Amino acid sequence: MQVPLIRLQCGVNSYEWGKKGNDSAAAKFALATPASDFSIQEDRPYSELWMGTHPSNPSKDVATGRTLLDIVQDNALLLSHAVSSKYGPKLPFLFKVLSINKALSIQAHPNKKLAEQLHARDPRNYPDDNHKPEMTIAITPFEGLCGFRPVGEIAHVLAAVPALRELVGVEAADEFVNAVKGQEEGQDEAAVAKNKEALKKLFGTLMNSSPSAIESAAAKLVEAAKADSETKLVPDESKVSTPSAVLAEVIPRLYGQFGADIGLFVLFLLNFVTMDPGEAMFLKADDIHAYVSGDIIECMAASDNVVRAGFTPKFKDVDTLVSMLTYNYAPIDEQKMAPTEYPYATLNRAGYSSSSTVMLYDPPIEEFSVIRSCLKGDKAKVTFEPLEGPSIVICTSGKGKISVGPTVEEIKEGYIYFVGSTAELVLESEGGEDDEFVTFKAFCEVDSAPANGDSHI
Repeated sequence: MQVPLIRLQCGVNSYEWGKKGNDSAAAKFALATPASDFSIQEDRPYSELWMGTHPSNPSKDVATGRTLLDIVQDNALLLSHAVSSKYGPKLPFLFKVLSINKALSIQAHPNKKLAEQLHARDPRNYPDDNHKPEMTIAITPFEGLCGFRPVGEIAHVLAAVPALRELVGVEAADEFVNAVKGQEEGQDEAAVAKNKEALKKLFGTLMNSSPSAIESAAAKLVEAAKADSETKLVPDESKVSTPSAVLAEVIPRLYGQFGADIGLFVLFLLNFVTMDPGEAMFLKADDIHAYVSGDIIECMAASDNVVRAGFTPKFKDVDTLVSMLTYNYAPIDEQKMAPTEYPYATLNRAGYSSSSTVMLYDPPIEEFSVIRSCLKGDKAKVTFEPLEGPSIVICTSGKGKISVGPTVEEIKEGYIYFVGSTAELVLESEGGEDDEFVTFKAFCEVDSAPANGDSHI
């Protein structure tokens, strides 16, 4: 029987949007694996560290070199009967670290039905037939775009930003403003449906702008952004969630990365979200988003499907993106996801561990949840009750011990472990009183609560 604690070697991808050299958390974590042939080149970008069984970049057992996929296929109990019955002999989630220096594409991930259709039609650009809801948790300060702004904000920027109004066209801009006028805060089903339809039409018009029109409008937008200290890029800031000065800094930065790109204007329709370490957001299938900068933990259903339409040199599928989106709109605070204290762990709060925390990020899907543990001081300890499902644990700072039964291993920044189903997991910190031992644990446990209602998620 395979020991249910396996140290993993995980592969890192090198895409142009990644942070370079040792600035990349993904690269530094990949380098922590012993006997790896990986080395960091300071002029090379390192973007993603993949942890899981996805065939595009499967994790391996450090001790044997076998892929994690092979191991769980040969040892079904490591996943649990419930998980393997529902998702097959593989992890239902893909766990990642992303290090973002250059914005990732404006994108959405298809729902299950659409994913199956896209994969059947175009397997080269859509390599999976699965949906891809995902969750993002900041490791360092993060910037991103998430969901559409409230329609009242969009109406304001359409009137206030000449370059955007010019690109969309006065007629289309006025049509949107008039369509949502008086029902910007409407919550009834009819008002929301009407606003979404107006938003879809506006977004479709914007996304189908001609390259020459985008180039002309982008030049004017960048010029206005650079003059923001004298004339506000977005007048009357009380009507928008993002200060004009922030947009005035971001726009030239993105223009420097991508030139005259439609993304410069989509920016005004989406929420510009900033997150501090530990803050999170959940992205449902068919919701629009983009990552701009920062290091993050990302967890998603095991899929690699992306529908892109801006800020990218890769394949763009504008028609699919416009047709698939939910067109949900909401303020920034509603886009973020608040963690809760994880109840199925015993935290030793002796000594300096009194300020330690174990927080659960639990999105409304079954494929995954994530726990962030922050143990402070020396000998702070947390014991997790066994789960009917698999886990992957990564340490992002500090050092300590990880144990399952009699098996005890060291764990420190960049170390990654697979934990099998039904294993009691213990983490214990080692360090000074001001040190923080931080780990993230992704897991899946299919909801099959007993009659008393007890469940770990």
